[in-house]
Amino acid sequence: MFWRKKDRRRPARGTTDRHALVPIPLTGGVLSGQVRDGQGGALPASEVSVLDAADRRVAHLETDPFGRYAASLMPGRYRVRVEAGGYQPMSDVVEVSWGSHAEMGVMVLGEDPALRPPEPGVFRIDSDHSSVRFVARHIGLSKVYGRFNRFHGQIRIAEPFEESSVDVVIDAASVDTNVEARDTHLRSADFLDVERFPELRFSSMRFVQRGGNRWTVDGDLTLHGLTSDVSLDTTFLGSAEWNGDRVGAVATTQLHREHFTLNWQQMITKGLPVVGSTIEIELDVQAIRQG
Repeated sequence: MFWRKKDRRRPARGTTDRHALVPIPLTGGVLSGQVRDGQGGALPASEVSVLDAADRRVAHLETDPFGRYAASLMPGRYRVRVEAGGYQPMSDVVEVSWGSHAEMGVMVLGEDPALRPPEPGVFRIDSDHSSVRFVARHIGLSKVYGRFNRFHGQIRIAEPFEESSVDVVIDAASVDTNVEARDTHLRSADFLDVERFPELRFSSMRFVQRGGNRWTVDGDLTLHGLTSDVSLDTTFLGSAEWNGDRVGAVATTQLHREHFTLNWQQMITKGLPVVGSTIEIELDVQAIRQG
């Protein structure tokens, strides 16, 4: 009869017998933990970097909706660095042992004062230090990058910040993909039809905080004569003094051409479209306080 003597060794410090978030591998251990803010709220989508003794990143994770993370690692000593937009980063050291679960516990991130929303006022978008870019898929093989060279707008910061607003007007004819023939086609009635619809307009409806310096800006985009609702995933980058009081932010969204009747399409073999339906929009905005 075969039998195994029960292992009565106590788990090493920093480990637990509780079931880990991921299975413990045969050749290593599991590291897990949770990230919260100073009020005890979970911080989802926080960036977790696990660095070895040589300061090389061996794991790169994002926390789940409950602020939790887990990774399978080889045995060793690691430094865990946690970052979240709008919060000060934090690091701690942990030992991962073979066949065990190293629990980091809760790491609490303090607010970063430099990334608090600016004081109320009106800011003019500085087009010389801002950009409106887009990315489209071409025949399913590569991406085409473009931008609009002429635009203007303003941001009104209110108190409370949720009542702030942004308005942007873009010159449709300023579309630029660095290929003149393609740009001429984009300005034609097949796409933007700039003769009939010379401007693109975005007006926000509400600001919703997602955590730290991350916001969702919901609004209406008027393009090609039609208006559709759009949500911008926005990250506030902070304030700076340089030829005036300035603020910066980046934002992304996706547009579907069919929502604005931009329906021109040409197929190649196997039914692949020449131009993809989804257009990725990237905004990089710097604005100057006007009052």
